[in-house]
Amino acid sequence: MRPTIHCHLVNDPFGDPGMYADIMFEGRALLFDIGDITALPPRKLLRVSHVFVSHAHMDHFAGFDHLLHLFLGRDKTLALFGPAGFIDRVGHKLHAYTWNVIRNYQGDLALAVTEVAEDGTLRRARFRSSQAFLRESMPDARMDGDLLASCGGLRVRCAVLDHATPCLGFAMEEPAHVNIWKNRLDAMGLAVGPWLRDLKRAVLDDLPAATPIGALRRSGDDTVAATLPLGALRGLAEVTAGQKIAYVVDVRYVPGNIGRIRQLALGADELFIECAFLQEDAEQAARKNHLTAWQAGRLARLSQVKRLVPFHFSTRYMDRGNVPGDEARTAFQETGGFRNQ
Repeated sequence: MRPTIHCHLVNDPFGDPGMYADIMFEGRALLFDIGDITALPPRKLLRVSHVFVSHAHMDHFAGFDHLLHLFLGRDKTLALFGPAGFIDRVGHKLHAYTWNVIRNYQGDLALAVTEVAEDGTLRRARFRSSQAFLRESMPDARMDGDLLASCGGLRVRCAVLDHATPCLGFAMEEPAHVNIWKNRLDAMGLAVGPWLRDLKRAVLDDLPAATPIGALRRSGDDTVAATLPLGALRGLAEVTAGQKIAYVVDVRYVPGNIGRIRQLALGADELFIECAFLQEDAEQAARKNHLTAWQAGRLARLSQVKRLVPFHFSTRYMDRGNVPGDEARTAFQETGGFRNQ
């Protein structure tokens, strides 16, 4: 199965935390945390439709200005999500600037901002460049369980975690994945192209067999448009379980967090998780409200994830290479190890 969600860290494990999720065939990307995001080229950032901020510490939020600068003048809606108080923080960022000429811009950039309260209430507001980013209040909503947002064919879930301040953990889920068999496509004389996205959506939605699908048929070295019923195309597609990718950063190793992280990340294909300190510095980790690498690995094991991606290492270990990552993977792969702390 060719994955449709391709995730990678924005920086190396010692840099500001952040994860970029490229959604294949949708022309969009999701961004988790926006500290230093200058490593991402503009062409990648311009694909971002949703930004999920765990909390507003500088190394998770300082890149907001860089993103704003890039998007100004474009007709685009950017959805941003964060913990309680996030709307005010976005407003303060915007109102640090003078917008007396912004109405001359052709494009109307809209920021749709949602903050998550601990009781599951979603408070919402909008800031539009055409209105000099004045705050427009929107009706409150409530999360459906832990479901925070739908992004095309993806669902993003969240948990409110404890970092001595509310901090959000996230999990992206693809409800199902449709794989197209290239050999069957070739056998029918059909060409790959954007039309396959419509076919996949029709299969996932279980539309009637007579539903017309616009396709591309090969004609020599060229392609021509063709319309075929969904029933004739179903054999091209195989439906399998979708991907699940979780992102957890800046949390205390306490029972409440452990339970919520396990529920959020359970069975994930990948878990991106902070490994701020080594277990030998567990007391320091507790004072700083962070995980040790061993604790992160144990959480990954408890959550039964398939792959662990350790990051957000303290710079105190820069001369020790990937030792935090190695400690996390050891705890992930073994049942023994340190006692719970």
